Amino acid sequence: MTTLVTTAIAAQEAAVVPDTIRKWVQLGHLAPAGRRGRGHLFRLEDVFAAERATRRAHERTRPPALTG
Repeated sequence: MTTLVTTAIAAQEAAVVPDTIRKWVQLGHLAPAGRRGRGHLFRLEDVFAAERATRRAHERTRPPALTG
């Protein structure tokens, strides 16, 4: 059985703030697996996959560091 976690716990596990989890949902990087009241529940493996995908995308768009 898969354990579902709240937005706050998902954010803590991914080392981001809860607003980042909400933004990933809004952008389609992460889909809720359920609901508890008004809040979303997430599978941790989905949270980690979204975190890896967004970090890779960020690394591709970041300009190269200046050395000097």
